[in-house]
Amino acid sequence: MSTINEKIEKTVQWLQDKVEESHSKGLIVGVSGGIDSAVVANLIKRACPENSLGVLLDIQNSEVDKEDAMKVIEACGIKHMTLNLENSHDVLIDTVVENLKENDLYREDTHRMTDANLRARLRMCTIYAIANNLGYLVAGTDNAAEMYTGYFTKYGDGGVDILPICNISKAEVYDWARSLGVPESLITKAPTAGLWEGQTDENEMGTTYDMIDAVMNGREEEVPEKDRKIIDRLHTNSEHKRNTPGKPPKF
Repeated sequence: MSTINEKIEKTVQWLQDKVEESHSKGLIVGVSGGIDSAVVANLIKRACPENSLGVLLDIQNSEVDKEDAMKVIEACGIKHMTLNLENSHDVLIDTVVENLKENDLYREDTHRMTDANLRARLRMCTIYAIANNLGYLVAGTDNAAEMYTGYFTKYGDGGVDILPICNISKAEVYDWARSLGVPESLITKAPTAGLWEGQTDENEMGTTYDMIDAVMNGREEEVPEKDRKIIDRLHTNSEHKRNTPGKPPKF
């Protein structure tokens, strides 16, 4: 069985192969201040030392996340740029809400999630605008647990070209982070998508990454029934996120 460092090196080589195969010039990733993007930033920096870019996209980001994102940038030495998208976001969400209200369609109960997903999709569009200009591939940050449960925004953080850590569990992400030298503050902080103040991944899902990892690794006997039901529901309801858009048969 490969060691962590061997797996990291194989992933770096895979990234280099993908860049070459696609005739791209490099790799780009959005750096959020979370553990997953920290690992991917380190991987793409190793794969393309002179042609990798970390992008910080500020839309209601917490000060802690912004500080941790910069710690990642400084620790791995990747080139970076910061874009403040607050004004673009405000104009877009206000336009949507205003028009929904004018047509008597607006739903207050779904506004928070609508806004959170819009922010993820605005970040995706911005990263692709930069990637297109540079000729880079967009590297995603979803791990195996997030892929299994669909814990990502469709065409938001799920809108990427390649997924370097999609085959490793959340526990392995932490192991890789330690091996890569990711700052300790990111390793010890609670995982969050930064959707709203106080939001954490595990509270929102209603289960833990340890439970999800256990289900994926065939250790379901370790998982309480309550958690199994939640994980099964998340997996089933998010199937559409893991597939190309549905299309009817030819009639």
